[in-house]
Amino acid sequence: MAPRNQGRDAREARDRLRLYQARQGLHDRRRRRRRRDDLVALVALVVVAALATGSQLVHDERTTASASASASASASATSTPTPSASATAADTGNVPSASIAKASTWTGRLTLNKTVTLDIELDGKAAPQSTSVLVDLIRKQFYDGTSCHRLSVTKGAQFIQCGSANGDGTGDAGFEYGPLENVPADGDYPTGTIAMARSSSQYSQNTQFLITYGDTHLDGSTGGYTVVGKVTAGLPRLRKTITSKGIGTAGSDGTGAPKVPTTITGATIAIER
Repeated sequence: MAPRNQGRDAREARDRLRLYQARQGLHDRRRRRRRRDDLVALVALVVVAALATGSQLVHDERTTASASASASASASATSTPTPSASATAADTGNVPSASIAKASTWTGRLTLNKTVTLDIELDGKAAPQSTSVLVDLIRKQFYDGTSCHRLSVTKGAQFIQCGSANGDGTGDAGFEYGPLENVPADGDYPTGTIAMARSSSQYSQNTQFLITYGDTHLDGSTGGYTVVGKVTAGLPRLRKTITSKGIGTAGSDGTGAPKVPTTITGATIAIER
C-alpha cells in the first residue's frame, strides 16, 4: 500500500503546486485590471454624485462605481459597473468541467475562524458550472486559509464575500468563466443564498462567492449573479460573532473588511443525490 499512498501524496502535491502557480501567475494581470477599473470607478462616482442617484450591487470589488447616468437608487451595496466593450465573453484558463456537478445536490460545510460552521447545499442541476467549480475547489482545499474580505451591513444588502486567494479581492485559481446561471429575475437574494461574485463581465466569475445573511436585493442591469446554493444552518452564529460587529473602515460603496478578521478554516463537500 505504501507506493499507492506515495503516488496519491505526489498527485496532491502537484495539484497544490499548480494552484499556487496559477494564483501567482495571474496576480499581476488582475492587479493591472484592478487599477484600470478603479479609474473607471472614480469617473463614475463623479457622474453619479452630480446626478444625485445611486445604483448598487454585489461584485468583485475591483469595480466600485457606475458609469450609468440613469442608475436608480437601491439598497444594495456597491455601485453598478458598466460592462466594458472589451470584456471577453468566453472562458479563460482551465475551467473545471460542468459535468462534475452531475445534476445533483451537494452538501457540505464551511468553517470560519474555527468556530463558525455553515452547512451548505449546492444545486448542481440549476447551476451546473458554478457547482462544479466550487466542488472542485473545495476538494482541492483551495479555500482553506482564504479570507472573507468584504462585508455589507446595509439594510436590504446584507452579505459577506469570501474566496479571495490574496485576501483583498484579488487572486484566483487560474481561470474565469461564464455564463451566468440560475439568476433571480427580480434581483432578490433571500437570506442564506450563496451566489458567485464577479466584476462587470458575465464571464468574470472565478473563486469568489457571497453569502447573504439577510434578505438582499441586487441590481440586475448587468445580468445579476449566479445562485449556486444556500446555507442550511449556522447563520445565527455568523451574525452573532462576525457580521454584527460591523465593518472596520467602509469604502466609497459602503462595504468594507469585517471588523472581525474572517478566514475560511475548513471546507468539505459530498454528493447527496
